[in-house]
Amino acid sequence: MYLTDTAQKRWIQQRMENSPEILEPQVQRMLLVHLSAAETLERYLHTRFVGQKRFSLEGGESLIPCLNILIHEGRAQGIEEIVIGMAHRGRLNVLVNCLGRLPRDLFLEFEGVHETGLTSGDVKYHQGFSSDVDTPTGSVHVALAFNPSHLEIVNPVVEGSVRARQDRRGDKQGEWVLPVLIHGDAALSGQGVVMETLALSQTRGFRTGGTLHIVINNQIGFTTSDPRDTRSSTYCTDLAKMTETPVFHVNGDDPEAVVRVLRVALDYRTTFHRDVMVDIVCYRRLGHNEQDEPMVTQPWMYRKIQALPTTRQRYAAHLIQSARLTQEEADAMIEDYRAALDRGELLESIVRPSPKVPYAHAAQWTPYRQADWRTSADTTLTRARLTQLTERLTLIPEGFELHPTVRKVVDHRRQMGEGMLAVDWGMGESLAYASLVEEGYGVRLSGQDCGRGTFSHRHAVWHDQNRQRWDAGIHIPLQHISPTQAPFTVIDSLLSEEAVLGFEYGYASAQPRHLVLWEAQFGDFANGAQVVIDQFISSAEAKWGRLCGLTLLLPHGYEGQGPEHSSARVERYLQLCADYNLQVCIPSTAAQIFHLLRRQMLRPLRKPLIVITPKSLLRRKEASSPLEEFIAGGFRPILAEVKETIDPAAVQRIVVCSGKVYYDLVAEREQRQIENIVLMRLEQLYPFPHEEFVAQLACYPAAQSVLWCQEEPGNQGAWHRIQHYLVRHLRPDQHLSYALRPSSAAPAVGYLNLHEEQRRAFLEAALTL
Repeated sequence: MYLTDTAQKRWIQQRMENSPEILEPQVQRMLLVHLSAAETLERYLHTRFVGQKRFSLEGGESLIPCLNILIHEGRAQGIEEIVIGMAHRGRLNVLVNCLGRLPRDLFLEFEGVHETGLTSGDVKYHQGFSSDVDTPTGSVHVALAFNPSHLEIVNPVVEGSVRARQDRRGDKQGEWVLPVLIHGDAALSGQGVVMETLALSQTRGFRTGGTLHIVINNQIGFTTSDPRDTRSSTYCTDLAKMTETPVFHVNGDDPEAVVRVLRVALDYRTTFHRDVMVDIVCYRRLGHNEQDEPMVTQPWMYRKIQALPTTRQRYAAHLIQSARLTQEEADAMIEDYRAALDRGELLESIVRPSPKVPYAHAAQWTPYRQADWRTSADTTLTRARLTQLTERLTLIPEGFELHPTVRKVVDHRRQMGEGMLAVDWGMGESLAYASLVEEGYGVRLSGQDCGRGTFSHRHAVWHDQNRQRWDAGIHIPLQHISPTQAPFTVIDSLLSEEAVLGFEYGYASAQPRHLVLWEAQFGDFANGAQVVIDQFISSAEAKWGRLCGLTLLLPHGYEGQGPEHSSARVERYLQLCADYNLQVCIPSTAAQIFHLLRRQMLRPLRKPLIVITPKSLLRRKEASSPLEEFIAGGFRPILAEVKETIDPAAVQRIVVCSGKVYYDLVAEREQRQIENIVLMRLEQLYPFPHEEFVAQLACYPAAQSVLWCQEEPGNQGAWHRIQHYLVRHLRPDQHLSYALRPSSAAPAVGYLNLHEEQRRAFLEAALTL
């Protein structure tokens, strides 16, 4: 046994080496009831909706009694919530026979009747659902997470959702909320996000008290079943060894063994609060979907499968032979269930959803429904409050020895709060977080090196230079703002993008009163989590009606660091924008990021926020803001020209830009002493601020040239995604042009001299009439 913990090892040995428990007759009967329901539903759908995809569970029907036993016995052990993540195989069966979705509602989806109000919707086998299921020991809230067809990507999403629910309840050990992940064998061993999610399981910022994994091991992945091709390990579950997760292999055609193993697994999780895995070895009776013919590629395998009796038939014969019930009783189970399906109803003997009552621990999303993105919020703070927050942010505990670099930062921040220095980016961020937690909004920030910040600007975590142990001497000022503050959590995540971002999406989608932020080490690396961005962050509301206020901080800027450390790929986020689904912003000052982060919580709107953050600007004096800009104003989607000596009537060109390139343009314009070109900063790329843009154009009646300037190549950046907005508002006498780097297959050049040459070229084009 590969477990190194002696207590865990002995616990498992004792449970497995004892004589097998004999199941009570009522439990045996209930197993057959659930197997009959699972099999009958699949056959009913197959004959009533011929040829329609449903991704049948046939061959793996033991999953249904397994999950129902889990719900009942989990509740008996104190579990009050279960969150399930699974792919499409068997999903419809789970929805009806475990969560209690009405068959008539499912039938309507097969008939093409779908929910209104969603801009795109989704297919029926991606749908989520939740219900309160009655058990003899109380009600259990069971949620099945919405899921795309990208296999296993739901895993970290479920874990994040569970962690948010646990935090909301104060469930520090995972005693009341249980994550359950249902895997396919091919995806389990093939998808890297499984490994990443397992790697999160025992870390401080991401653990959930243990996940119960169930593998529907039908020994085939679509058409691939040859063990020489499916994986490089003996078992599909072998990756669980990396976290010393126990794996119990069980025959899916032996439902009593499945129940016994499930009980052991649940007890292990309850006892040790660690992951555990149940590998139900079964088969897939039909093809990958109902339109697929498996004999084409697996004739030998499917001749054997066709000769097998079903799991229900086997188990019914066993109970009849042992005189536990009669053939008539077994047949009646099918007849009763089929009659209920004809009525579109549930049988109480299968699942009993509780009457719909407000769920005591539910997150409240009602205030954020139907909100308009133009809704404003007062994000300002009084001078007195800024002073008070600064005192808390710069208070050094007695005897705590700061590194000289950090002490200098703290000293500067103290002066910033007093108005003696302009507020820099790191202080602007800190003030936003401090004010939010004081006002009752939790803040959760995760990412690689985010405690200090990749570019050493944040210093949210202080380290005592005299500490004697690696796990001591930590001080987080934002956790000491006030005795009644909301939680502030900062997590230096493991080196993962996909699982960590998926986790934070899940957390934010279950906790609307937390500002949940994920920071990429460099914006370039966010594409390691592209599936999460595409399938959840940008489209979950359109497909499933799921709101989420997750904020992404993506460092971006062309500073000669080559194609891997320059671009957050702004163009990709803009390509995903439609139906007001996202906010994409490029704040260029400390005051702007302060107001933007506060706006994300204070206005009744929960949309994902993509923030293209700076690198060199973090310490650039011109990007700092006077304290007055925190006391008055708010986030401005467009920043107008700030040079007071320019005569609006004499302006011939309006240069529109975003981000760091603005400061390059300012420096070049000053060097050339240009007075007839103004610079307009577009700080919110989407939703595009039409009214503000038109108002700024009107300030310069003589300007016939409007030019978009960006530091990205022409086929990247914002140019191709926003030029139609710019053109829409031009006067007949105005024309639009651009200044940018040449189109490129790579995001940036790797040679510093070429980088400078390109920079000089687009600045020349932007500032030459």
